[in-house]
Amino acid sequence: MSFDFQHPEILDAVKRALAEDIGTGDITTNSTVAADRYATGRFIARQPMIVAGIELLPLIYAELGGVDFLGLHVASGDRAADGDVLATVRGKARTLLTAERVGLNFMQRLSGIATLTRKHVDAVAGTGCRILDTRKTTPGLRRLEKIATAAGGAVNHRLGLFDAVLIKNNHITAAGGVQQAIAAVRAAGIPAGVRIEIEVRTRLELEEALTFGAEHLLLDNLTPEEAAEWIRVINKRAVVELSGGMRLEKLRDYAVAGPEFISVGALTHSSVAVDINFRLQLEA
Repeated sequence: MSFDFQHPEILDAVKRALAEDIGTGDITTNSTVAADRYATGRFIARQPMIVAGIELLPLIYAELGGVDFLGLHVASGDRAADGDVLATVRGKARTLLTAERVGLNFMQRLSGIATLTRKHVDAVAGTGCRILDTRKTTPGLRRLEKIATAAGGAVNHRLGLFDAVLIKNNHITAAGGVQQAIAAVRAAGIPAGVRIEIEVRTRLELEEALTFGAEHLLLDNLTPEEAAEWIRVINKRAVVELSGGMRLEKLRDYAVAGPEFISVGALTHSSVAVDINFRLQLEA
């Protein structure tokens, strides 16, 4: 996924976040800060991190107005150390204070995802295995959260139900079996270039999937030893993705088993926001 911060879904997310926070007006700021006061603000990292979402700041300030200067000192995907200044903004003090929490919420959440993702990517470095994200995202923020996983070095899996086929265990049950599910997808005339993947739960399903030409297999909830055995059986006849219980401390054990991909839902559903401060300095 490209870092397209001008996508309509992202512009809408920014507008919704501002409307949610500001409502009918920032009564604290508007009652304590004179309208003609100007200030400089700095976003400062308070821990090591992989930055993501800083490119949302121009969108936030554009919605509110009153900003004369905004400098982004890093970009999504960059490393930042404790104490690094990530961005500097100058403008009306009211604008800077009103925008503070929305800017921080986006940057802290997305940078937390990117930072956790990089830990997973680093854990499998040199094995040839790549980390995939999942659809286990915050409703309404999937595009942003997938930008964050990409900033951390992961490969984006399908964005939604519309851009790839993933036949999972319940689809197999509903279709009547592995063979029937694969045949139904082929008969549906899925456009060329759309990835078709199928989950297999048993060795019998694995052999059936390979027999009927499956090219991308999802192996779920195996031990590293079981994964290595199944991958030897597959013997490059299909691309292999491992999933289910992929804890960071065991990730390399799974990666050396030989899969092309490991998908990790925790990148988005269990990440922790990083610590970023906003410091305001009033002008004389």
